[in-house]
Amino acid sequence: MSRVGQKHIAIPTGVTVTPSDDGIHVRGPKGEKVVPLRAGISVAVSKGEKGGSEIVVTRSGEDRFQRSLHGLIRSEVSNAIIGTTEGYQKILEINGVGYRAAVTGKQLTLNLGYSHPVVFDLPPGIDISVEKQTILTIKGLDKYLVGQVADNIRALKKPEPYKGKGIKYKDEQIIRKEGKTGKK
Repeated sequence: MSRVGQKHIAIPTGVTVTPSDDGIHVRGPKGEKVVPLRAGISVAVSKGEKGGSEIVVTRSGEDRFQRSLHGLIRSEVSNAIIGTTEGYQKILEINGVGYRAAVTGKQLTLNLGYSHPVVFDLPPGIDISVEKQTILTIKGLDKYLVGQVADNIRALKKPEPYKGKGIKYKDEQIIRKEGKTGKK
């Protein structure tokens, strides 16, 4: 039995969840998200033990593929509820002399020590704010999309181990290496 799939999802106030044939529509104060359903997985909204509404995810079979989808769909619905109520965010730091970022419309312009500025187009559903030209805050409803955009921006100039220059996550620890020592 899937331990993740067996857990019920409490629906907070201000969020409406409507299951349909094409997927589950989750509407909250920050926006709307649709979670697609797979064959053999069903979702029902029922009354909870404590009086509120909750979501129950069930599967039709016991084969390996159905069991793997059971927990996945439950996690995706839970992430959609969190995304539409609180939203997701990742914070990136830019380290290096002359390294900076600026947002103009739906484009992020980064100066990363190259001979030209790097222009990164933002996908729909992602908002980026720049603080002090070196701290980027990426926000959105979709957990996967926020993480993927943060990783794509980080890949433009990964932090190097000698001086730590580059783009890193805020809570990331860069393991530093000792540089060359001269002849003695």
